[in-house]
Amino acid sequence: MLRRPYPPSSGLRLCQACELVTGRQWIHSAKRPSAALSLGRRSADMSRATLAWPIAARSFTTSQPCSKVKQPSQTPQPAEASQSRFGRTGGAATYQPPGPDSAAVAAAVDRVLRTFLGPVGIPSEQFTLTALRGIAQIDVRPVPDAGERRSEDAAAEIRRPASQLLGLDGMSPKAGDVARPQRSPAQRSQDVVDKVSDAAYTIVTHPPVVITRNILEEYVRLQARLGRPQSLPQILGLYATKPKPKMASGSIRYVERNPSRADNAVDSAVAETALGAAIEAKDLGAAVGILENTYSSKASLRSKLIKKALLPGFAVAGTPVAIYYAATELAQLQHALEPRIATGFAFAGALCYVGFTATIGMVAHFTANDQMKRVTWASGTPLSHRWLYEEERAALDKIACAFGFSEEHRYGEEEGEDFLWLREYILRRSMILDAVELMPGMN
Repeated sequence: MLRRPYPPSSGLRLCQACELVTGRQWIHSAKRPSAALSLGRRSADMSRATLAWPIAARSFTTSQPCSKVKQPSQTPQPAEASQSRFGRTGGAATYQPPGPDSAAVAAAVDRVLRTFLGPVGIPSEQFTLTALRGIAQIDVRPVPDAGERRSEDAAAEIRRPASQLLGLDGMSPKAGDVARPQRSPAQRSQDVVDKVSDAAYTIVTHPPVVITRNILEEYVRLQARLGRPQSLPQILGLYATKPKPKMASGSIRYVERNPSRADNAVDSAVAETALGAAIEAKDLGAAVGILENTYSSKASLRSKLIKKALLPGFAVAGTPVAIYYAATELAQLQHALEPRIATGFAFAGALCYVGFTATIGMVAHFTANDQMKRVTWASGTPLSHRWLYEEERAALDKIACAFGFSEEHRYGEEEGEDFLWLREYILRRSMILDAVELMPGMN
């Protein structure tokens, strides 16, 4: 008996894990004000009784039994109770701005990974999309800068020599105690982002997973939202080169694929999203890697030929035939020449007119440079090459504008190893960055 690749309960466990992820994070993504987020903006004399609701809400959303929630005292404390003898509030030094719960997020992500990687077999597209979307539902928004500054100010206040005067109350640290450095909310947020990004990468690179268009789009959208474009060039390359799994005799066998096939081309919308994420993250290496695996790949070039050149090619091939039949009909309307001679004259004249007019139109279309800002074609580049690699030139133009100076009068003044490498890379692609003859005032 062959083992079922996925028992019926695997999808249920994955859904439960996704519900647990959303249940833990609903309080962060809700648009109502939270007591934990507004604590730093309240005065220091706020009573402890007003904090009872956020404590209970947080305990409920983290799947803790209600019986374990510790009820705070309902007796209001006077405002002076929160003041120390030196005039500072007791909560000013111990307050930490809200940040993502790294332990809870790690546990939820690990639970989704165990549910997805546990079954043996080839996962379906819907099952993989459910895992990616379950991870993407985790709220990884960065902590506001004001909260981080308040945390740093509080930590600096603790390190002041005046804080040692608290030893008069018997609160001085012991000799053997060592202060452990606490991670700031920004660092905890980055840890959560890295955890979610690595989990998505693990799911997509799992050998039995088939990277479809929907899975690739979901992964690119997730990494773009997280600001982690470093893995996008590799995943875009795996979309065309990853071996395809097949079940044979109860085991999984992998079949090699042809990465140059037209159906392995990345959609233009996905490629644009990935390139925008790399530019926003200021990662030049990732941007060029995305370019080479999308617009510059053989699969993309073949796909463009099929989608945009096949129909016009048939039209060009059928034009002489249509002109000949039209010339034959015109020859029947005159009596000065024989029909055969009149057909030849009409055919030659119409073919020359259409041919010359089409040639002038093609030259005007392929040599237009109004859409070019900084990257232009080198002189002598064939028109067919210009048309075929126009998307690549437009992407390099966007990269050059993003990593260079924004002022037009400073074009060409960029320095640095990275930008010099980009200039040489563009030159090797039969293009020129900041051609002098096309600059303002030089033409």
